[in-house]
Amino acid sequence: MLSPRQLFLLNTAQTSPFPRLLEIERAEGMYLYDHSGKSYMDLVSGFAVSNIGHRHPRVVQAIKDQADKYLHLTVYGEYVQSPQVKFAEKLSSILPDSLSSVYFVNSGAEATEGAMKLAKRFTGRSEIIACKNSYHGSTQGALSLMGNEYYKQAYRPLLPGIRFIEFNELTDLEQISSDTAAIIIETIQGEAGVRVPDAEYMQALRKRCDQTGTLLILDEIQTGFGRTGKLFGFENFNIKPDILLLAKGMGGGMPIGAFISNNEIMSVLKANPILGHITTFGGHPVSCAAGLANLEVILEENLNKDVADKESLFKKYLQHPEIKEIRGKGLMLSIQLSTFSQVEYVSNYCSGKGIIIDWFLHCDTAMRIAPPLIISEEEIKLACKIILEALDSYLP
Repeated sequence: MLSPRQLFLLNTAQTSPFPRLLEIERAEGMYLYDHSGKSYMDLVSGFAVSNIGHRHPRVVQAIKDQADKYLHLTVYGEYVQSPQVKFAEKLSSILPDSLSSVYFVNSGAEATEGAMKLAKRFTGRSEIIACKNSYHGSTQGALSLMGNEYYKQAYRPLLPGIRFIEFNELTDLEQISSDTAAIIIETIQGEAGVRVPDAEYMQALRKRCDQTGTLLILDEIQTGFGRTGKLFGFENFNIKPDILLLAKGMGGGMPIGAFISNNEIMSVLKANPILGHITTFGGHPVSCAAGLANLEVILEENLNKDVADKESLFKKYLQHPEIKEIRGKGLMLSIQLSTFSQVEYVSNYCSGKGIIIDWFLHCDTAMRIAPPLIISEEEIKLACKIILEALDSYLP
């Protein structure tokens, strides 16, 4: 009889030669639990997904209530489904008036794909600009926007008409022209190792887009839903996007994403051709019900209120000669070390002690710290203590 771990390796497609192989039985709040009952504090939130913690009771109840009514009915955009209507209305109520039309999809990568099509269709232009070391998903179109050749080289040819500029470099904004349909940019770069742009840069970016008639697509797939201390990352920079991308922390643990714009821009998907963008499972009623409950928890419990204080606590307790820098905003942090060997060792040491941390696609010399917003000061202290223990015990 093969063990679950052996079956996982045999029958489940793998994404790397070294999966973590933690066999998780259940999850609750800040913690995952394996088959022996050992707990693991989740310092990455399932990669910025579980902002309100795992299996929040209100999200679970919303899932159960909707499952008792109906599951999938038909392709997105045909029937009036209450979970979609209520969630879209709630999102619109907390976003700027210019972000009033919500197109639900299944993931962040799908939100990227939809936004690329929307920008090309609305502007009649074909060029899209992205940033070096960017990450917007791994589907074919989204991969074309990835600013790291290592992850793209095996899959060429990719989409033509993509130009790359340096993130947070003012002079590069001049490359945005009247030929550019859109620039897509992470409000804070994630997989680059958490790079926070200057407010001056973001405001100049918005101005340049206005000057050239270019749509500004802000990727808030990691930064949304309170992670930076604001409900949405763009609020830190006093700008507004033309198209907003959401996913990850949107569904309380359920798969969902969205690209959001105004009615004028979004309406171009309705004609010439009709059904300009379609999805079968986008806006799944159970995911929308979960997403609405997730958002209500964030708003009613004001979970982003203490995020800046918790950022300060991590920076206070993570003092060590091997830590070169701590970058980030709120509970989206990067702990810069010197080598991948260090990162790998610390990650494995912490996992053995019941703390889950990780690294970044484009910056493997830094550790990812992105816990649920509900993390307590005592949990922060404990997590930092174990990280420092790992650094103390590392022998190159």
